[in-house]
Amino acid sequence: MSGTDAGNATADRAAASETNPYVGARSETHPADPSGVPSRPRTGAARRFRLPTAILLTCAALGVAGALLLAPANWISTLMFAGLPFVSVALAGLWLLPSVIALRLLKRPLVGLLVGLLAGLIIVPFSLYGFNSVLTNLWWAAFTELPFLFVIWRYWGTWLHYLGAVIVGIVYPVLAWASFDLGSMSTGVQVAFFALTLASCVGATALGILVADRLRKAGVGGRARRA
Repeated sequence: MSGTDAGNATADRAAASETNPYVGARSETHPADPSGVPSRPRTGAARRFRLPTAILLTCAALGVAGALLLAPANWISTLMFAGLPFVSVALAGLWLLPSVIALRLLKRPLVGLLVGLLAGLIIVPFSLYGFNSVLTNLWWAAFTELPFLFVIWRYWGTWLHYLGAVIVGIVYPVLAWASFDLGSMSTGVQVAFFALTLASCVGATALGILVADRLRKAGVGGRARRA
């Protein structure tokens, strides 16, 4: 090959490198992509929404435990609804408990809804309401997720759990106003009804946080979080 031909070949390679930086870009640490398109690393959001097997198994266990708790609570609440509505509403916070434990323990997006869904599906055969029990569980679980949705599940402060409890503690009596015929009750009774609902939701949330923290100290949440 003459000097002129060699110079032309070198110039051609340089021009190709400018238009396609992956030409001749192979190295031991960064081999060239055969397709000429660099691989894209997973984003942080994708990693947050990924649920490894260990987390799914933990959610399943919490769903079963939640169903064992909510199945009898559902019957008690139904039986007390007409005669002793205050007893019925005092149990309302229990529907938050499984989802609060899941979110506090695992700190992953949507695990609260997943646990609520699983618990609802399990109690369907034991409930008077059939598959409406699933919708009920998802409704309550949604309020445990809501505060974390606002921060895109990037912050897991304890006060966000309580914020969800306060929101549902106010929303539930408003939506159930006609069902409990609160309009026929005195103002003092109405206030007590709201206060009892709030106390039930906040108390159940505090219990869920306590249970989750104890489970984490035992290593349950730690292993699931690292999976």
